[in-house]
Amino acid sequence: MTFGYGSRSQEEALALLARYDIDYVIDVRSVPWSRYRPEFSQDRLAASLRVHGIRYLFMGSELGGRPEDPACYDGEGRVDYRACERQPAFRDGIERLRSAWKAGHSVALMCSEGRPEDCHRTKLVAAALIEAGVDVRHIDECGEQRSHDEVLDRLRGSQTTLLEDSDLLAKSRNRYRAAASA
Repeated sequence: MTFGYGSRSQEEALALLARYDIDYVIDVRSVPWSRYRPEFSQDRLAASLRVHGIRYLFMGSELGGRPEDPACYDGEGRVDYRACERQPAFRDGIERLRSAWKAGHSVALMCSEGRPEDCHRTKLVAAALIEAGVDVRHIDECGEQRSHDEVLDRLRGSQTTLLEDSDLLAKSRNRYRAAASA
C-alpha cells in the first residue's frame, strides 16, 4: 500500500492508516521533514504513529525520489528512475519491502504527494515492487484504494503528450538539479 499525506491533517492520515489496518509506515521521502506540514516531520510523525501502535521506518535514503547520487539525474536535472533502479541501495530497499510483504506485514509507503500518480512512489518504488511480484495498492487523494494499473491509467490520462509509457514513467516531473553543461 502507498499513500501521501498531501493536504490531509495528521488525524486524517492516522484515520486512513487505521481504516486500512496498517502496522508499518515506511517513509520514502528523501527529506523526512516538512516546513509546511511540521506534524509530518520525522520525529513528530514517528512519535504520533507510535502512540497509535504503528511502527515508523525511514527508507528515503534507499527509496527516495531525490537521490544524492548524481548518476541518478539526466542532463536536464530530472531524476532518471531507471538509473535509480540500478543502485544497490535501491535494490536492497526493494528486497526489504518484498520480504516484509512475504512475511504478511501490513505496510504503507508514505510520501508527501496526495495523488499517487504525481509521486515517485508510483513510478519508481511501486513499479519495482510490482516487478518483484508484490501486489501494490495505492490510497488516493480521496482516501480510496486504487490498483497500480488504475493509478497508471490516471497518470496516462493526465498527460497531454505523445510520450510512450516507458518515457512517461522513466523520469521525474520536476527538475531537482541544475542542468548539466554541454
